[in-house]
Amino acid sequence: MSDRSESAATPEREPELHDLFGALPDPQVQTPRPVEQPAAPGSRRAARAAAAAGTAAPVQAEESTASVEGDGHHGVHATLEALFHHEAEPAAVPKRKRRRGCLIALLIVFVLVGGVAAGGLWVWNTYGDKISDTLGWGPSKDYEAGQATGNALVTINKGDGGQQVSEALYRAGVTKTSDVFYTMMVKENIVNTFYPGVYKLKQKMTAADALKALNDPKNKMQNSAVIPEGYTVAETIERISKSVDVPLADLQAAVQTPADYGVNAPSLEGWLFPALYEFGPGATAKDIVSTMVKRTRDSLAAASVPAADEQRVLTIASIIQREARAEADFYKVSRVIQNRVAQGMKLQMDSTAQYGYGELHSGSASTSDAAQNDDNPWNTYVIDGLPKTPISNPGDKAIDAAMHPADGPWLYFVTVNLDTGETVFSTTYAEHEAAVKQWQDWCKANPDSGC
Repeated sequence: MSDRSESAATPEREPELHDLFGALPDPQVQTPRPVEQPAAPGSRRAARAAAAAGTAAPVQAEESTASVEGDGHHGVHATLEALFHHEAEPAAVPKRKRRRGCLIALLIVFVLVGGVAAGGLWVWNTYGDKISDTLGWGPSKDYEAGQATGNALVTINKGDGGQQVSEALYRAGVTKTSDVFYTMMVKENIVNTFYPGVYKLKQKMTAADALKALNDPKNKMQNSAVIPEGYTVAETIERISKSVDVPLADLQAAVQTPADYGVNAPSLEGWLFPALYEFGPGATAKDIVSTMVKRTRDSLAAASVPAADEQRVLTIASIIQREARAEADFYKVSRVIQNRVAQGMKLQMDSTAQYGYGELHSGSASTSDAAQNDDNPWNTYVIDGLPKTPISNPGDKAIDAAMHPADGPWLYFVTVNLDTGETVFSTTYAEHEAAVKQWQDWCKANPDSGC
């Protein structure tokens, strides 16, 4: 459809005037002014006309095949024919048309209002949280005073500022949100020096109370460090050097010779037990390493591990620690490892391939092609049996699982939901392929999940 206008023809006038100005009305005949053809619904002209008139654009009428007598033009609208069938009377818009126009105008208003409402709903659904935060609406991001309970250990490393401490407090369950502590410091223009070490605080503290507790010397454990499960030797000594006043170079030298601690193994990987430590004043790097190795022996003894099997059990336990997403699955993962070894199957564990290739902490649960095909003594996609050494420092639960695997025929497992840790254990390869497909589908639906 076009935006052109049509009008009823008039008697012919002088060519030059007609050419310049178009058809002029006969002064002897009272002819109504030409009526402009309605614009197509949705056209720019219809929108402009509706906006100017404060109403909706009219609906285009049906075209008539009849012509107005004497004008020689065809295709004039039936509406115009109805208007001009009494030439002496002024044109009038039929009531029926007027009612239909009002109805259409009302409907358009409803659509416009509905569109605004829908747009507002989309904006709120998309940015509602940020709007609430900016305007101070919604639930408080801080705990109420008087809710503090239980105990929490917070590690502050050398060089940590307000933002890092704010996140550490949240991870330990001290504060309600990860940024409330840092936001408080910025808003109140607080400048504070944070000293490295381990602090004993309570859970569910207000940000202000947490700051007071961190500045109270009674809450700081002297010469202390917290080592999480699954850390490697390199990560462990780096964390200790940030929490305890011992140079990293001294700790690196102290772990070079396992025999110094009675360990008959190529390295101390797996032997630096993950736990909370508080070392005596003046403790040396070798004192610290010796304390951690002794704690590993205590855990091995508690799980009834024979001296001759210590290295083997720690190796299995280290894989369990890295592979299992939930402690409830530790004993099943242990059974899969030992079933595959017993049947002469390659372990094909991603964690061992990643460790051997140096991408254990790449942030991805999947192994790169390069790591999976690299020929090194830890890559269980290439070698038979267990890797050369443990690949991490396992905790009590993983060591116990390595010694006491669950009963079952499983040969495969895959975590199908990295958020919840849901893991599917399978006996046949066909079952395993179905589970892998389930994991792939979850990864597609969660592209930023670390798959």
